[in-house]
Amino acid sequence: MFNFIALIQDRAVSTAAERYLLAYMLGVLVVVTTLIITFFIVFQKRKNKLLIDKIKQQQLFDEELSNAQTEIQEQTLKNIGWELHDNVGQLLSVASMQLSILRSKLPEELKAPFNDTNNVVRDSLREVRALSKSLNNDVILNIGIEKSISNELDRLKKMKFASAELTTHGESIPFKNKKHEIIIFRILQEFFSNAVKYSKAEHIKVIVSYNKKSVNITAIDDGIGFNINTVEKGSGLINMTSRAVLVNAVLTIDSKEGGGVKLSLDYPIE
Repeated sequence: MFNFIALIQDRAVSTAAERYLLAYMLGVLVVVTTLIITFFIVFQKRKNKLLIDKIKQQQLFDEELSNAQTEIQEQTLKNIGWELHDNVGQLLSVASMQLSILRSKLPEELKAPFNDTNNVVRDSLREVRALSKSLNNDVILNIGIEKSISNELDRLKKMKFASAELTTHGESIPFKNKKHEIIIFRILQEFFSNAVKYSKAEHIKVIVSYNKKSVNITAIDDGIGFNINTVEKGSGLINMTSRAVLVNAVLTIDSKEGGGVKLSLDYPIE
């Protein structure tokens, strides 16, 4: 009888020990699992942070590279503008004066064709001076983007187009970052350059619309257009897109064969 009771007690003690052991093992398992999960979460967060930092560094590098390229391009254009104004312009001025002096010494029957030559030189001089202004970013900053666009359209009208017009809507809003005016003007210049080279257009117009928080600029030509889906993206389209990114503007270009080209640029003023 006593042996039976002792056996039962031993079994009870053994069962309790097994329960304690099982609880201990479960506790250890929970702790280990928690540590593994915590380690994984911390590792994943650090990994994501490193990836985000890497992406930000790459974005900063790309932005600095684009800014450096833009500054180099602007300085190059400024130098070309100076050369045109100071050297080529001076040579044409001297040529025009010399032609005027020679004209006074010619007989009357030769003065008419001589006048035509002199007029060509004078027109060339005006064109060189207008072009030098459009290439000089200091001039653009001084007269503003609207006047710069208007001057460029006047130059294009004399050179190629039957009409080249600027229309504005809303009250003019000054740009907080004046350098952005130059970049946006260069985007439009690239559009004009492509229109001159490829569009075979007769008319071109630019519409500047001021809103409370943004400026929308639309440029349209009535040329032969192109298939936007199949056209090979040359340096012109790439330059316009990269410059728009620099100023946080949204740039879209729509075109179809026989339907002209439309550029739309939305620039946030704030």
